[in-house]
Amino acid sequence: MQTITKYFVFLALLLSVQIIKAQDTIQDPLNKDKIESLENVKERIKAEERAFLKAEVEAINLKLERGEITSAEAETLKMEVAKKRALNIENRLAIIDNKIALLKRNKADYSHFDDVDNSKIGISIGGDDGSFGGFMINGKNKPKKFDKRTTDDLVFAIGFNNAIIEGENLNDSPYKFGGSGFVELGWAWKTRVLNNSNAVRLKYGFSFMWNKLNIKNNLYFNEVDGNVTLEEFPLDVIKSKFRTTNLVFPVHFEFGPSKKIERDTYYRYSTKKQFKFGIGGYGGFVLQSMQKIKYKEDGNRQKEKFKGYNTNNLMYGISTYVAWGNVGLYAKYDLSPIFKNQVVNQNNISLGLRFDMD
Repeated sequence: MQTITKYFVFLALLLSVQIIKAQDTIQDPLNKDKIESLENVKERIKAEERAFLKAEVEAINLKLERGEITSAEAETLKMEVAKKRALNIENRLAIIDNKIALLKRNKADYSHFDDVDNSKIGISIGGDDGSFGGFMINGKNKPKKFDKRTTDDLVFAIGFNNAIIEGENLNDSPYKFGGSGFVELGWAWKTRVLNNSNAVRLKYGFSFMWNKLNIKNNLYFNEVDGNVTLEEFPLDVIKSKFRTTNLVFPVHFEFGPSKKIERDTYYRYSTKKQFKFGIGGYGGFVLQSMQKIKYKEDGNRQKEKFKGYNTNNLMYGISTYVAWGNVGLYAKYDLSPIFKNQVVNQNNISLGLRFDMD
């Protein structure tokens, strides 16, 4: 803390030379609010640059602790970043002072003049090498976190779905392979497990999952006293589909190489265009079960919907994926049967593509 304070003092000394300001009298009251706003921007600029200086000094101290640089090199680097931030403040304040002078000299003609430091969203350049040093939201620059162990991304998966029926072969499945499918949409967080390596990540989150079975051979699900069986529909079936809507919480261990990106004030691990392998499982709730039947009666098309089948309220299973970059092959299997307390159990099995938008 004393080291950071010392460089703040150095920063203040470099700024001790007064910047020339225009002293003209304000000629138009319409510019008064704009000038007051610009004066507030000046204070914000100082606070932002000090925050960046603090982050840079902390990053240098971490490099020193890890033995990447010597004490003499650390002192030199700290002096350089302190000087850079002092010059940044001087340059940015000069821009604001010139705008204030412009407003004082003129009437309402310049009251609309925008301030470059008032933009709502932007990016701050942090190093001489052009590296990103931070981000800006709602007009405030903030330094990047030196080590960000957790990231998040959108997850989308789609593919084929079917069911493993106890005592039967999958080739003899009463469900169409082409018409039965699944869709998953959710959000996932990924946390680095090891301190100095990104070879192992823990990926976790939540997803909405829809599993659909397209029933063939004029069959449909009929429930009697909680027992759900496939029976022949009394009329000519056009389509017979059964779907469950689920809320699940997946957890995977993800393995694979990463590219380390190092900058002066932060470092990151990137898995873009890298091989990934994930294995884990999921657990959650069945929110809804529904069957749709389209059939012909007296030559007319009819449609029926049936809800509230005797499905398991809780669902859980295992899943795995193999990916390159953001796209991978995804497989999952429900260990919990589709229907509860049945003579013959049926378990969903799915295979498809998974897209992680990180």
